[in-house]
Amino acid sequence: MLRISKIIDYGTLVLTHMAGDPDRVFSASDLAAILGLGQPTVSKVLKLLGQHELVISSRGARGGYVLGRPAKQISVAQIIDALEDQPFGLTECVATPGACSVESDCHIRSNWQRINDIVRRTLEEVSVADMIRVPVNEFPLTHKPGPELKNRNKANTSNVELTE
Repeated sequence: MLRISKIIDYGTLVLTHMAGDPDRVFSASDLAAILGLGQPTVSKVLKLLGQHELVISSRGARGGYVLGRPAKQISVAQIIDALEDQPFGLTECVATPGACSVESDCHIRSNWQRINDIVRRTLEEVSVADMIRVPVNEFPLTHKPGPELKNRNKANTSNVELTE
């Protein structure tokens, strides 16, 4: 299963919250309290985001963090690059060429590379500004089965829930 890690999710949450009030200077403790996250986690996220200039820190009594550039110029791919320890890749051979012992004889590696490129381009096209917008045509995450599917499910021992 492909899944975004907690640290990337938290980093995106921090940045989208900051983007909602881009002129405000946020402290790590304020962000932790507002978002319901641990302060050490938020501090780690902010430090890593700062190393990639996605946020800028300032010291002093009025110090804290602000976005490093406008939210529309920060992509989800950049967040992943800032917060992940390893290079982006859906498979190990795509993320770290040469890491797999059967790589030279693999007949599906090029397909994984193609899929990886499509996912990466999509992540590059989605910005923090996009993440805070509510889509006009919002689709539900799950679809409740209609009467015809419910009747068919009665014959099966498990319930089926479709996802979009």
